[in-house]
Amino acid sequence: MRHEKHEKQDLVRFGVAMEPALLAQIDHLAEQRGSNRSELLRDLARAEVVESLVQKRVPAVASITMVYNHHVRELTERLNAIQHELEDQVRSTMHVHLDHDHCLEVIVMRGRSDQLKAAADRLLGTRGVTHGGVEIIAVAALGERGEGRAVHDHGDGEHDHAHPHRAPAHKRRKG
Repeated sequence: MRHEKHEKQDLVRFGVAMEPALLAQIDHLAEQRGSNRSELLRDLARAEVVESLVQKRVPAVASITMVYNHHVRELTERLNAIQHELEDQVRSTMHVHLDHDHCLEVIVMRGRSDQLKAAADRLLGTRGVTHGGVEIIAVAALGERGEGRAVHDHGDGEHDHAHPHRAPAHKRRKG
């Protein structure tokens, strides 16, 4: 999840009641991540909002990560054929040889959330894929354009995007 510094006027304070044991677990998790309660709760809320948006068949982006044994008969050809069938939904792929038997592939996609989920299920369910997962993010969850973000115009209206130009940009914390 991306962390942004917020100005105090951008935040609304409110009270939350929870059991002391759960609060202690939240504090411990926040400490492990090097953050605080508020930041952790914002991250959890954002994740839940994204999850609810993705269920509504909305424009989205996705990353599919999979590990597979490339010695499985015709697996590479099947994975490539699926990606070609998906046409312009597949935006980028990265292929890494992990060892003599295993490859890691990351596929970045853009499209409607339900179609991205179906594509991920198909790819990850292919015989020979041993590990994997998908992260789908609704485009609407990325924030409104122009709100402290620079918009990059690619001239076709479809691929324009916005992101902050503050260091460090696109930082992700591991949990």
